[in-house]
Amino acid sequence: MSFSRDNNFHLLASSFHPINYKILPLQKLKNMSDTVLCPKCGSEFTYPSDNMTVCSQCFYEWNAEEAASEALNEGKILDANGNELQDGDSVVVVKDLPVKGAPKPVKAGTKVKNIRLRPDSDHNIDCKIDGFGSMALKSEFVKKA
Repeated sequence: MSFSRDNNFHLLASSFHPINYKILPLQKLKNMSDTVLCPKCGSEFTYPSDNMTVCSQCFYEWNAEEAASEALNEGKILDANGNELQDGDSVVVVKDLPVKGAPKPVKAGTKVKNIRLRPDSDHNIDCKIDGFGSMALKSEFVKKA
């Protein structure tokens, strides 16, 4: 069985029988940077299907627009409300946080000044809190002041 291809259309076999086929418009890529790689397996053999992109190797489906917006937020540290934090910001603790080795927790509403961000760590904020000293906090337990 052979299928022909011309400049504008190509044939997609829906089964191995030569009668079952669909004619689809051929999508031309402008250059190699237009190729969308599969985020799961890294394959370059992907194709659009409705509003999703599908990998022909592992059959993973994803929304390319959502993946692009997530890539923009990657590496940014966000507080509990979704605001981006930066070095030197002041933040407020949003809930009581127990501290190992301390008799009392860090109370909700405690203001922390001059934070330092550590994007490679689970506790991604370094700070000094009056009465507790130096400690690391998770960004999901603070909000920008």
